[in-house]
Amino acid sequence: MSPPHAGEAPAAGSDAEWAATAREALGRHAEALAERFDAAVDVDRLVAERARVVDRHVTEAWQRCIADDGPLALFAVGGYGRGELFPHSDIDLLVLAEPDAQRQHEDALARFFSLLWDAGLPLGHAVRSASQCTEAAGADITVMTAILESRPLAAPLPVRQALEAAIAPSLVWPARAFFQAKRQELRERHARHGDTSDNLEPNLKDGPGGLRDVQTLHWMALRIIGTSDLESLIAVGQLGADEVASLERERRFLSRLRFGLHLLARKHEERLRFDYQKILAERLGYTDSDGVLAVEKMMQGFYRSASLVQRIGERLLQRFEEQIEGEPVAEPIDADFELRRGYLAARDEQWPESPDDVLALFSTWASRSDVRGLHSQTARALAEALSAFPDYASAPPALHARFMQLLRGPQPVATLTRMARLGVLGRWIPAFARVSGRMQFDLFHVYTVDQHTLAVLKNLASFASEEHDERFTLAHEVWPRLRKPELLLLAGLFHDIGKGRGGDHSELGGDDARLFCDTIGLNPAEGSLVEWLVRKHLLMSTTAQKQDITDPEVIHRFATQVADRDRLDHLYLLTCADIAGTSPKLWNAWKDRLMADLYTATRLALRRGLEHPLAATERASENREAARAMLAAFGTEDDEIEALFARMPDIGFQRGRPDHLAWQAVSLRGVRPGDVRVRVRPVAAHASAMEVFVHSPDRDGLFDAIVATLDRLGLAIQQARVHDGPDGTIFDSFEVIPADSRHIPAGQDVEQKLESTLSGTLEDVRPPRRTQPRHLRHFRIAPQIGFDDTRGGRTQLSLVCTDRPGLLADVTRTLRTQSLRVHDARIATFGARAEDLFQVTAVDADGNDQPLDETRRQALRDALLACLEGDAR
Repeated sequence: MSPPHAGEAPAAGSDAEWAATAREALGRHAEALAERFDAAVDVDRLVAERARVVDRHVTEAWQRCIADDGPLALFAVGGYGRGELFPHSDIDLLVLAEPDAQRQHEDALARFFSLLWDAGLPLGHAVRSASQCTEAAGADITVMTAILESRPLAAPLPVRQALEAAIAPSLVWPARAFFQAKRQELRERHARHGDTSDNLEPNLKDGPGGLRDVQTLHWMALRIIGTSDLESLIAVGQLGADEVASLERERRFLSRLRFGLHLLARKHEERLRFDYQKILAERLGYTDSDGVLAVEKMMQGFYRSASLVQRIGERLLQRFEEQIEGEPVAEPIDADFELRRGYLAARDEQWPESPDDVLALFSTWASRSDVRGLHSQTARALAEALSAFPDYASAPPALHARFMQLLRGPQPVATLTRMARLGVLGRWIPAFARVSGRMQFDLFHVYTVDQHTLAVLKNLASFASEEHDERFTLAHEVWPRLRKPELLLLAGLFHDIGKGRGGDHSELGGDDARLFCDTIGLNPAEGSLVEWLVRKHLLMSTTAQKQDITDPEVIHRFATQVADRDRLDHLYLLTCADIAGTSPKLWNAWKDRLMADLYTATRLALRRGLEHPLAATERASENREAARAMLAAFGTEDDEIEALFARMPDIGFQRGRPDHLAWQAVSLRGVRPGDVRVRVRPVAAHASAMEVFVHSPDRDGLFDAIVATLDRLGLAIQQARVHDGPDGTIFDSFEVIPADSRHIPAGQDVEQKLESTLSGTLEDVRPPRRTQPRHLRHFRIAPQIGFDDTRGGRTQLSLVCTDRPGLLADVTRTLRTQSLRVHDARIATFGARAEDLFQVTAVDADGNDQPLDETRRQALRDALLACLEGDAR
């Protein structure tokens, strides 16, 4: 006998033969579905067809085990009950039977379930009586929801009616309670995913705006209205035809992503991980173009879909609430707006009659702190009016003035966020619409461009708050100096708006900002400031993280580019907000101090005048005297101060801060020749960040040993400053932060471990070996190694490569094996990208430091590549 076609019920035989034949048939059908998926067959047809094929096998297995006239009934529940099955979705079944029948048919049911397992079906099942269904559903709303979507597979009409009666609103979960519980469930589920769909690895099913949100609306409609068909909600005024069409369009798009994800993962996977994103984008037909990767296009489609699902879902939740609670009593605000159960609503059914009405809505919203949100009817009216809302280039001057009033009024950032979420900002500034939902396929930018922009604006708003944010040392002091904060908000709005166009986004954004400022009527000076901030928004960050800001020449160059204190104030605040808004993990104590130090040094340089740059000798003298004053204030005698200073390197006074120098000096008390002294102190206002000072006799491998030990202690080095002291000693300083904020070593433990290690044999000190995190495997960066000569006869090594745990320790060990000395190091990590700078020298036959010649450079390049290529393997 020839085998059955894909999807056909298998022939009779032993249970083992039946299960094997069923597994084979289901496998062939799965392959056929995958081929049809790749041929762009409608995904609703595919999930429905898979459910029908599974139905055939489930019902035949039931017939093999349970007599037709037996006192048991079989139902599909959950997603399977809806009649849709994705490639690896669970097969959820409910057997309805009274307790006596359950006991009587226990062996038959065990055989039935075993058959399905052996056939390869991912089975979930429950055996309950009608009263047990009532009890279970009442105790757990997820059980209630699953039964709510039950579909009979082998159940006569009376049994179906009995199941419906078992979960009737009179017994369990009446409409109000069901709605409140499902709404709370939705909120908690969103909270577990960070209350945003803009995650780098979003959950297509359970994340905000995912398929579960659409299903929740169906469940609510079924319990409250009596139908799960959203189209039927049009007739009762709960949804507009356009809203239903949008929900269905986005549901199909999300379903297609989920179907493809299941195929790629070959398992029940709902999280769109980096492992699958590029492959799925290719499988769905996306291609790279105009500097935008195919995966970025696919993900932008997801983020936009999820955002729209959330937006329409919020409206429908309100309407369900009104269906249950009744029409609210309106509380007038003014002639145009009112509150309905705390939601802001337009009083005129014809609203909006003009674009000015739309901006008036946001103005009224900003003036009230008691608004829960936008009323669903007004939100829908706004959505329908968006196509008629002009962009700023074609808007009249009165609308320009109204927009600027919003920026100058109360809650300007909240207003911009609302405008963005409701689609108004994208209409007003078309370039913002182009970056809405736009992600960048890396680990540095953890938000879409529009969400990052809103996060930056939120950070700027926090600087104006009366509640001091301890993450930012100077921001709350600088903010009050701004004469027109709205200009900084405009710069924040435009700073990344040029991304995704294939050019320098700072320059493209600067062009956009200038055109916007000119069009809406800002004066030339104001427009120039906004444009300059957008073009230079990366200047302060790159200067602080990639250059030595203790060098007076670096400060003078930066101050010359900034030119005046007003620009400096704006740039400092924008830089802090930008870095902190890029990733929750990116802003740390080290970056805070870097930006604060650069800001302070530049402000002093501007006050002194750019025509009077500070020389290194002057800086050293100023630092020495300031450190002396600090020590004297704590009772240190002049003679002791001079003795301590004499044991410290001169360059330290040029490059250090006075408090740092005074701390190092005190640390030298009691140190005898040959001693190792380590001191640790927290960075001011940041308990988790530390400064580590190491004073020791110099010897080969010392720097490598320090780095390896700090790595073992779970401390990530952000900056290393290596100075040679008198009498063959070293003065090394490290800025460190915990690699894992959950495990912060005590300063005393760091001191003891380092002193113990450095007092022993250094040859045995090795960095720990760690497994590379999963997500880093998808962001391989081709190593870039460069060399430059610096002042003072040193060679600067620049290294760009994929970051990983223990990278710095391995690099410094490679430097050690090449017999090189490290004099300075700056460590920067941007997502998966490490960008490190080292100042190194070779040692000649007389023990003198020399820059690296070409032979040495090539040897070091080869050794580093071998180290990094070993990681790739």
